[in-house]
Amino acid sequence: TLALALAVLGLCLVGGVLAQVRLGLAPLQRLRADLADVRAGRRERVPVAQPAEIRPLVAELNGLLDQNAANLARARTHVANLAHGLKTPLATLTLALADPGRDADGTLRGLVGSMDRQVRHHLRRARAAALEGTARGRIGLASPIQDLAATLGRLHAAKGVRVRMEIAEGLTVSCEAQDLDEMLGNLMDNACQWCRGEVRVSAAMQDGAVAIGVEDDGVGLDPAAATSVLRRGQRLDETVPGNGFGLSITLELAELYGGGLTLDRSDLGGLRATLVLPG
Repeated sequence: TLALALAVLGLCLVGGVLAQVRLGLAPLQRLRADLADVRAGRRERVPVAQPAEIRPLVAELNGLLDQNAANLARARTHVANLAHGLKTPLATLTLALADPGRDADGTLRGLVGSMDRQVRHHLRRARAAALEGTARGRIGLASPIQDLAATLGRLHAAKGVRVRMEIAEGLTVSCEAQDLDEMLGNLMDNACQWCRGEVRVSAAMQDGAVAIGVEDDGVGLDPAAATSVLRRGQRLDETVPGNGFGLSITLELAELYGGGLTLDRSDLGGLRATLVLPG
């Protein structure tokens, strides 16, 4: 009887210890889940509503996240400044040396092209390293597209451009906000410039990614021209304002995020640019 009682008591004590450990460590399990959400981009910071014992740890984690975000912002600013500081003069040199009379044997054009490739290569590496250092945010598509549509509608008001949107509700992409604005801005502005009066922007899931289509009712492009306009500085019509870098920059940014950009014929009659980004 005594042995049975002691065995039952021992089992109860073991069960009590296990329950106490499980309940005591539950806040750490929740903290682990919150950190996983931060890493996946579903949260920006760890919630501060935590037990008093781990609030100091949460405060330090949030401070580290804020510091990393500030460092990333500074790094991206420096990369952007370097890009603008170097790419524009190189593009100017490239256009200036396009005249055979200034560079008869093409030596200078080759050197400028080599410099441009080196600058783009190192800027791409710096930007990729900055993106890998932190979680990418999840950006809703509807709001930035609506803002760009309103802005471009005012800019092309004299032309009477109508921007029609077909965006699935709640659709998001894993991308930095400023990069998304730059890519969408390039494509939508290009469509507004070349359309007759109508631009359509659509977005839907496609094989786990998000495909964003920007279409116009203009004259469109043949396959050979669609391939050539993706090269840097390539312009098909010098009478239209621009420098020929918008589509190539969009392609570079999309590829940086593991996506891509394709051009084909729209059922509206003009060009359809399909931007693919991770969902």
